[in-house]
Amino acid sequence: MYKQPGIRSIFIFLLLGLIFPAGLMAQTSPEVHAGVDTASIRIGEQVKLRLTATIPASQFNSARIGFPIIPDSLEHFEVVSRGSIDTSGDQQLKVLAQTFVLTSFDSGHWEIPPMRFEILKGGTSLTDSLYTAPVGVDVGTVAVDTTKAFRPIKSVQGAPWRFLDYWMEFAGGALAVLIIIGIIMYFATRKKKVPEVPTPTVSPFDLATQQLKTLKAEQLWQHGDVKQYYTRLTDILRTYFEHQFGIAALEQTTEELLQNIKPVTKLNQQRDKLRTLLTIADLAKFAKMEPTADEHEDCMRKAEEILEWTRPKSEGGNGEGIVTQEA
Repeated sequence: MYKQPGIRSIFIFLLLGLIFPAGLMAQTSPEVHAGVDTASIRIGEQVKLRLTATIPASQFNSARIGFPIIPDSLEHFEVVSRGSIDTSGDQQLKVLAQTFVLTSFDSGHWEIPPMRFEILKGGTSLTDSLYTAPVGVDVGTVAVDTTKAFRPIKSVQGAPWRFLDYWMEFAGGALAVLIIIGIIMYFATRKKKVPEVPTPTVSPFDLATQQLKTLKAEQLWQHGDVKQYYTRLTDILRTYFEHQFGIAALEQTTEELLQNIKPVTKLNQQRDKLRTLLTIADLAKFAKMEPTADEHEDCMRKAEEILEWTRPKSEGGNGEGIVTQEA
């Protein structure tokens, strides 16, 4: 009779425990944790260290968690990279996590030291610290079978030559050669522009005759410019000889010119007149001799007579031709 109420009470308590386990076991303060993806690595291999902080959603906006600042080098471990802090969770709990990649070059069993989190409660300046538990990692060496003999070091072997490995270089070289050949052919086949020589509208005879008339009208020797008078006079004759008879008269001395007119019969017939004219002109230009007025006029007259005697047939002359070789 007395046992039945006792059994009933026990049953009620068990039922309540099944109905409200989450409420009884709900987390009420932040928790931190440190873990690795593997507890055993070989020298030089990497291990991921994951730091997490779990905080009730109701405290997420009022409390701030400061993650540990891990230096580049821990005891027996080196930090390879650092990840950013990620946030995840649900309406009950919020989880903050950060991942570090570590490596070690010391063989043995090493522990990653406890990590310190700072907790700052909202509305106050009070801080609290939470620590993770140390995490052990075994760092092993590469197993070597010492019962076998050491093998000799192999020499460096070159990779086999294959055209496909260098096709871009060959294509670039061929393209450069084609471009150079194209440029050479372009300049070789391009038509060179021949300067157009204007066809003279005035014959050498008419031009020389007009120039003598202009020189006479300027009256240079009458105004005292004797040197300029004879320079112009001889240049008119020499230019006429050069254009009409093909004699390089402008580049020759008086004696050279008198020698080179011998093959030209009509011009050679006026040799004495030409010698007298050129001699007086040379003395006036280079020896500063002052010819008389009669000599000035006589030189002009001789120049006109030489032009008239050598007038081409096309100009109405009655000579024997422009250029006639002496027998």
